[in-house]
Amino acid sequence: MQPLFGTFTDKRPKTWFLPLGIFLTGMGLAASGFVPSYGLLLLMIAVSGLGSGIFHPEASRGAYLAAGDARGTAQAIFQVGGNFGQAVGPLILPLFLLATGLRGLGWFIIAAFLGAFLIIHIMPWYKHSLEENKKKKKKAVSGGKHISGLVLLTIVVILRSWTQIGIAGFLPFLYLEQHIPLKIGDIYTFLFLAAGALGTFLGGRFSDTISHKWLLFVSMFATIPFAWLLPHVHGILSVIVLLLFGFFVLSSFAVTVVYGQMMLPQNVGLVSGLMIGFGVGAGGIGATLMGWMSDQFGVDLVFHLFVILPTIAAFVTLFFQAKKRLLSPKQVH
Repeated sequence: MQPLFGTFTDKRPKTWFLPLGIFLTGMGLAASGFVPSYGLLLLMIAVSGLGSGIFHPEASRGAYLAAGDARGTAQAIFQVGGNFGQAVGPLILPLFLLATGLRGLGWFIIAAFLGAFLIIHIMPWYKHSLEENKKKKKKAVSGGKHISGLVLLTIVVILRSWTQIGIAGFLPFLYLEQHIPLKIGDIYTFLFLAAGALGTFLGGRFSDTISHKWLLFVSMFATIPFAWLLPHVHGILSVIVLLLFGFFVLSSFAVTVVYGQMMLPQNVGLVSGLMIGFGVGAGGIGATLMGWMSDQFGVDLVFHLFVILPTIAAFVTLFFQAKKRLLSPKQVH
């Protein structure tokens, strides 16, 4: 839903989408601990996902407006929160549920209200920033649209997402085959995602001074050897490989959002929805396909895919235009 909400709010930004999105996300999660049937469980998860779809395009626009000339850094700060949450969640949530039972998920309604409350406090600034940005748009010469580049970038995001979400989902199965306890596998998954959060921040930070195209290429290309090594190493080498794998595969997360906004400067919400929502959603669909492949042919085949996917992504990045060619003459400094 993120690209749809992004397209809608590009024409008419909705400040109240920020608290609404956060509240629906938390409310759906909280309610999932109380539903009596599988169908209602899916509905509550869908409500939570809908809240995320409402929130992210508008929140990305807020980060865009707050960034000034440091768009990569602003997106990195914004994205690292979500990525670190993904890393910590699989460790904390099982412990939380062991202590409270499934209905303990109801406590997340507090997080929903707290998040909405915090966001409401920045809404006056956001509304003022939207008005100021609207005035600037009338005076500024906008960059052109680069649809073909955005299509290629979306392909890279999908391939990266398949790799990242696939690794996070299938690491426990790999380690079970290697007779490593599940609780150790969970820690390894946390390390992979936490390194990705660090990579997200540093990649976005460096993108303010280094070419987006080549940062993206290095991110994908450097992932390949660690994807190949992962099933073949054990012990401390596994930890080192996972840390470097996670760091490189997600070091382009913020970069792709900023790069996409440069390719379609008049549609910040749509681009944010494509880069964040559609990319992650496609990753989930890819993980489902990988689950079927794993059932049919074994986990080893899936881990061979994690070498192929970033290889294709690295090749696709070579066809991107350089940063200055994406900008109109008045935007090039």
